[in-house]
Amino acid sequence: MKMSRTIRWAALAALSAAGLTGCASDGGTGGADPASLEGQKITYWASNQGSSVSMDEEVLGESIDRFTEATGVEVELEVIPWPDLYNRILAAVSSGEGPDVLNIGNTWAVPLQSSGAFIPWEGEALEAIGGQDRFVQTSWATGGAEGQAPTSVPLYGLAYSLYYNTTLFEEAGITEPPATWDEFIETAKKLTKDTDGDGEIDQWGFTLAGQRVSNNAHQAFIRGLQNGGELYTEDGKPDFTNDGVVTGVKQWLDLMGENGVVDPANAEYTDGSQLPPELIEGRAAMMFDQAAGKTFAAADFEDFGVAPVPMNTADATGIEGTQSHVAGINVSVFANSDAKDAAIAFVKHLTSDEEQKTLNAAYTSLPVVTAAMDDPAFDTPEMAAKKVTYAEHSQPMPLFASEGQVETLVGEAIGGLFAKIAQGDEVSEDDIRSALEDAQAQMPAS
Repeated sequence: MKMSRTIRWAALAALSAAGLTGCASDGGTGGADPASLEGQKITYWASNQGSSVSMDEEVLGESIDRFTEATGVEVELEVIPWPDLYNRILAAVSSGEGPDVLNIGNTWAVPLQSSGAFIPWEGEALEAIGGQDRFVQTSWATGGAEGQAPTSVPLYGLAYSLYYNTTLFEEAGITEPPATWDEFIETAKKLTKDTDGDGEIDQWGFTLAGQRVSNNAHQAFIRGLQNGGELYTEDGKPDFTNDGVVTGVKQWLDLMGENGVVDPANAEYTDGSQLPPELIEGRAAMMFDQAAGKTFAAADFEDFGVAPVPMNTADATGIEGTQSHVAGINVSVFANSDAKDAAIAFVKHLTSDEEQKTLNAAYTSLPVVTAAMDDPAFDTPEMAAKKVTYAEHSQPMPLFASEGQVETLVGEAIGGLFAKIAQGDEVSEDDIRSALEDAQAQMPAS
């Protein structure tokens, strides 16, 4: 039985409060002689990064084969779809029966760190993977709470970009992707049209997943920052009813509402995989995504362009210049693993320069180690755009243990407002503030 998002975050809070002291660990050595690892077995839960689970099994299977050949360690792989991954992790944390190594969404890092279930990357464990300085520091900062040893290591780097159908742009006489939010709205309106003359719009300027909670929360964060608002106060208290966040959420909702450039049917979409087909089939002209290139490649679709997410002003910097959160996937080792040295050696393998080039090229994501960033595989237009966003226009999601609950509550509140718009209701700024106030009221008093 799947837990609701609210329940699962409550479950994590309870696990965190319990402290899970029985899972405390010295982190293992990880620097063991490879010969001493011969014959060991570990389990690995991987997130679904490819266009399909079978793609992941192929890509990761080849990587695992290289690791096994070098170390003699056998790795049992299970690729877990994103809708199931967090519940599986919570169950493993609660029961103490989980894999040795697992992938996590990097926005989960601080809440999971508070459970005490994962080894800290410090001392010999950190030394075994080459130290912090090997990593892109933007990505390293997502590994745990500020001032504490991280309990996850970056694996794949991601950033939101604007993807657009170049054929639809050319047909409309649009020569450049929009750089500002006003230009974006103007472009989306030009691309929203009735193409067959039946009186119904059949081509929309933009597509989104109205019930995709994480994406709604990310847009509240990004658009909130662009408008000078943050989801937390400086002292770590949730604050998603301030003017900047409300304005940013209104911009997001207005795409379907006031601006009318999103199909109301999108209000029911729950999965990001529903969006690329909209561009491929010409039903929509633009979308925001973190790594759509792999899906387009799998469909042999080449008529797309990539550009940075529009900002309120083209030259914005600092938090107002945020175009993405520091998105990506991290990897952790369970503290109660019976094969910590082998598990740490596997993390070392996954984050090695060569594996970073191979894996991230396959997934159209960014390397998280500096030595791999200059590889030609990451000089494509898509990767070039993402590298700039990732390094210069990204901010980590708030590094507080309650961030996951905030993400859930804000994302669900926005999903409810999209549903109202799809039913023909107008959603005002007051409606948005009220919905966010209701969501914030569900946060624990602490």
